Amino acid sequence: MTFDRNIKIAPSILSADFANFGAECQAIESQGCDWVHVDVMDGHFVPNLTFGPAMCKAIRPHVRTVMDVHLMIAPVDPYIEAFAEAGADIITAHAEAGPHIHRTLQAIRTSGAKAGLALNPGTPAEAIDYLLDMIDLVCVMTVNPGFGGQKFIHSQVEKVRTLRARIGDRPIHIEIDGGVDPTTAPLVVEAGADVLVAGSAVFKGGSVGKPEVYGENIRAIREAAAKALRAAA
Repeated sequence: MTFDRNIKIAPSILSADFANFGAECQAIESQGCDWVHVDVMDGHFVPNLTFGPAMCKAIRPHVRTVMDVHLMIAPVDPYIEAFAEAGADIITAHAEAGPHIHRTLQAIRTSGAKAGLALNPGTPAEAIDYLLDMIDLVCVMTVNPGFGGQKFIHSQVEKVRTLRARIGDRPIHIEIDGGVDPTTAPLVVEAGADVLVAGSAVFKGGSVGKPEVYGENIRAIREAAAKALRAAA
């Protein structure tokens, strides 16, 4: 993975057809997505239960871009190696998921994956201050983690702006997860985000049999974000 700050759309397969994950990954990639986002939930750290390493391993052959694995689980450390072996390119853990986040980030990097740090809505931007040399990505939760389809929390836009200033010219992505659509994407991109996770906003109305709808949805988000960047330039 070479670093750049171009806008990247990362559809969350939490909103895909669970019976058809391989084909769904191929469909969104064929329609122009940049990354494939995998939301892993444990029913403990967040109130929902989704996927594990075996599912990641199963879809890996169908993902040609970047497998972006977001671990909403606690504890995290015992599972890092399994997700790395399953083919995760990026493994993101929550600052709030355990007592030793620096150790967790070390373990992710040692596994060979890029290290992401996720911040819940109530977690301040300052949480990254002593971790900047350990992270490749900051994931700003713009909903409370645990379910797809929630409404965007607007207070997080200012957090993105603060993070952008703290990161400076370091090669660290700012990813937005939650409530991203063509109306909210411009807000966070103008504030400094470059990776947009979108679930229902990408998958709504489409299917493996109608993948062109995915393409229309992806382009709508990308174009809205690009327009905001042009206006801010």
